[in-house]
Amino acid sequence: MSRIGKKAIAVPSGVSITLNGQDITVKGPKGQLGWTVVEEIEVKQEGANLNVSPRGETQRHRAMWGLSRTLIANMVKGVTDGYEQSLELVGVGYRAAMKGSNLSLQLGFSHDVDIVPPAGVKFETPKQTEIKISGIDKQLVGETAAKIRKIRPPEPYKGKGVKYAGETVRRKEGKKK
Repeated sequence: MSRIGKKAIAVPSGVSITLNGQDITVKGPKGQLGWTVVEEIEVKQEGANLNVSPRGETQRHRAMWGLSRTLIANMVKGVTDGYEQSLELVGVGYRAAMKGSNLSLQLGFSHDVDIVPPAGVKFETPKQTEIKISGIDKQLVGETAAKIRKIRPPEPYKGKGVKYAGETVRRKEGKKK
């Protein structure tokens, strides 16, 4: 039995959920998200709660049960509160700036790196060395943050690069004489 799958998803006021066969649409104050639930899973709305249950007892049914419940709960949280990911730039001359809605990064290359935000994602730069990525889709926000970090990941000797806020970079010792 899936401990996560057994939990009911509480639907807050202001959020409407539409079930159409295996398609689920969640509308809230921040926007709308949709997803097609796999055939092995059944979703039922009972009052202000949403229950997810498997249609069978195979390994795949049990695996999809917890996953589906988590993805639906993430959609509900996304349309009510939204998601935010923070990145930090560490290094001399490394800085971020906004050019309209696009993000422009100076990361030690001979050119600036310009990033166009995907639909549903917004960039902010409160400081020159800090980037905030926000949106309603948890997967899209995390994926965008990972793509920005991949441009210049933190290196182990000086710790320079783009890192997640709060991430600790494992440091290596330099050369010895």
